[in-house]
Amino acid sequence: MNNLQDHSRSAANRRSFLKKGFGAAAIGAGVLAVGKPILGQSQNSLPAGDVAILRFLAAAELIESDLWIQYAELGGIGNNPPIEVDPNQHLNPYQVALSNLDGDGPQYISSNTLDEVSHATFINAYLESRGAQPVNFDQFVTLPGSTASGSSGKLRLTNLMNLNVDTSWFVRYRSTTNPDFGATYPQAIALNGVTAIPKTDADFFGASNPNFRGNDHIQAIANIAAFHFGQIEQGGTSLYAAMSQKVTDPEVLAVTLGIGGDEIAHFLEWVDFAGNGVQAPVAPFTDAKTGLTFPNFFSPLNPLIQPSLIFPVPCEFISPNLPRVSVIRPLTDKFAGAVAAANGFIASGLFFGQSQAFLNLLMDLAAAADAASR
Repeated sequence: MNNLQDHSRSAANRRSFLKKGFGAAAIGAGVLAVGKPILGQSQNSLPAGDVAILRFLAAAELIESDLWIQYAELGGIGNNPPIEVDPNQHLNPYQVALSNLDGDGPQYISSNTLDEVSHATFINAYLESRGAQPVNFDQFVTLPGSTASGSSGKLRLTNLMNLNVDTSWFVRYRSTTNPDFGATYPQAIALNGVTAIPKTDADFFGASNPNFRGNDHIQAIANIAAFHFGQIEQGGTSLYAAMSQKVTDPEVLAVTLGIGGDEIAHFLEWVDFAGNGVQAPVAPFTDAKTGLTFPNFFSPLNPLIQPSLIFPVPCEFISPNLPRVSVIRPLTDKFAGAVAAANGFIASGLFFGQSQAFLNLLMDLAAAADAASR
């Protein structure tokens, strides 16, 4: 695949792209001079492997911040979009559709966004405080975003309007098998070439469905977003766990475990959230504009896609000779490492329209992180 080439370029070439933080993350990272200790911590430099791990995690959090900001602008709480369906609630149709999956959905989106921005800000600031260079993607913020009411209209790093959402995670966590042992999983539902946010105000409207407030078209977009939320956060859950196994500095381990735990909290919410889109009263329904159908996963009941199974099912771990146990999975570099995460981002269409220079940089950062060892 040509957009994954040149992974082994020199560290000097990689560093030419890395400066101070991106967007909201720059607020925290930009106030610290390189090498200046904070909170009384030592000025001792970090092992090169730890720096590589933190740089990729900073990159991943900048990517997540960019996509979550787009979700928050259109679907988060606290915005005041001009299009309303209920003058007492002041929600636009996308927010209503998200609320159909969970009444607190818009608040969760805003909270998740704040978390991801804080992660990016902190990791970049921490890198600087330990004398390392933070990550900057400003020059790649070039993609046009949604023009629907509520969107800021700013250029973006990521594209949420041409996604191939990997829904196999929904099956994996309900299975007794483990991808680290070679298991593979089907898609819970096929979501290819789809948008997870309204592209224009026209997407706010569609055919009525008596099963819920709103309409089929915007509900389908909200359901797509729900499965994308789960895809992103389960990836972060595995990534932090995989990287934590490789760090050397105890303080860096505290960073990866601390932030990784927050990613797990996010994932558990979005597992339940996505499942609410494929059961009554929301499902079954078909988007009259696109033909995309969301079935009721309870009819017929299939344990591998059962919506109410929101906690990981016990599976193989460490050795097939040991008892099955509920764990995060995968945990190996092959399936959960930095290169795997970057490849997952690319395959999902999240960078549709991005430059080759950005893809090369991302893969360079990923390869360096995976090469780290304790």
